[in-house]
Amino acid sequence: MARKIPQTDFGAIAVRPPHAVAGQRIGVMGGSFNPAHDGHRVVAETALKKLGLDQVWWVVTPGNPLKSTGGLAPLDERMAQCRRLARGRQMKVTSFETALGTPYTAATLGFLRRRFAGVRFVWIMGADNLATFHRWQHWRDIAETMPIAVVDRPGWRLKSLSGEAAQLLAGRRIDEADAVSLATRQPPAWVFLTSRLSPLSSTALRSAAGRDQP
Repeated sequence: MARKIPQTDFGAIAVRPPHAVAGQRIGVMGGSFNPAHDGHRVVAETALKKLGLDQVWWVVTPGNPLKSTGGLAPLDERMAQCRRLARGRQMKVTSFETALGTPYTAATLGFLRRRFAGVRFVWIMGADNLATFHRWQHWRDIAETMPIAVVDRPGWRLKSLSGEAAQLLAGRRIDEADAVSLATRQPPAWVFLTSRLSPLSSTALRSAAGRDQP
């Protein structure tokens, strides 16, 4: 039996994502950002440019449900790191997911689609996330909710494109040359974006700092 997507109070006044108006194209890039680094900035800026987005929202999550939160830095600290990297007025850093009371991406994206019915959202992820996307809670529902932009990461292109999720969604992939149309397409639809590759990763930075937890 299919597991029901966690629901929340989609009309809650306490949930305050960034401002958006109908017709805008907005990329949503979620993660624990523990810590945030140049690779995240490259992913956000690549998506902003190649998808023709009006904004990119950095959604700093309370924690990743697939990982331990034992070594997770305080939310305020991770927010501050993101703000130092998210340069320009088109980049918005937010922690609204905390008020939703759920760590699951499927519920978060469902909230955004209901709150901003006229906005064209795109979910943004790095290629390393695509490789394990089939393990995410309700990943098929995520693919059905928003178009997805996958941005290349060092050493992950072949692994991600040969992964289970990429193979199952192969028929819904569009060419990178058509990336600017992604936000207007009916999901499931996705694109793989090439970019400048930053060698930095949160895992490596935590290891170097003696913090092995995500």
